[in-house]
Amino acid sequence: MDIVETLTLRFDVTAATPVEIPGADASWVQGLAMHKTFTAGLVGQSDLVFLTSGEEETGRGYVAVERLSGTLDDGRSGAITIHHGAMQTPSDSGQFGNIVPGSGTGDFARFAGSAAIQHDNGGPFFVLSLLSS
Repeated sequence: MDIVETLTLRFDVTAATPVEIPGADASWVQGLAMHKTFTAGLVGQSDLVFLTSGEEETGRGYVAVERLSGTLDDGRSGAITIHHGAMQTPSDSGQFGNIVPGSGTGDFARFAGSAAIQHDNGGPFFVLSLLSS
């Protein structure tokens, strides 16, 4: 499949609340319920469950499931679910992110592709690479 559209969606994390993970030892895994407000590329919000483990000095990683909804600059609106995560060591890092197939609603119903979180002087943003379906 070919990339047919790239979307840049700027956001701010507006809430991050620690959550207990039943049966998990908090010394190796922590959970957060987070909320984001999207301010450019898409006006909307998301809620996500964020799990993290590790330490900055030796290595760390996270996985998240995020439900994003709102209206794009071109007027299309809907919701999608994104699975994303990353690993980081003192010498290397990598990330992944995908739109969950079939998770879209409204104008986002046929959205499929990848998702990457990036940062610049303006703060964090998602880059969604939408694939032809």
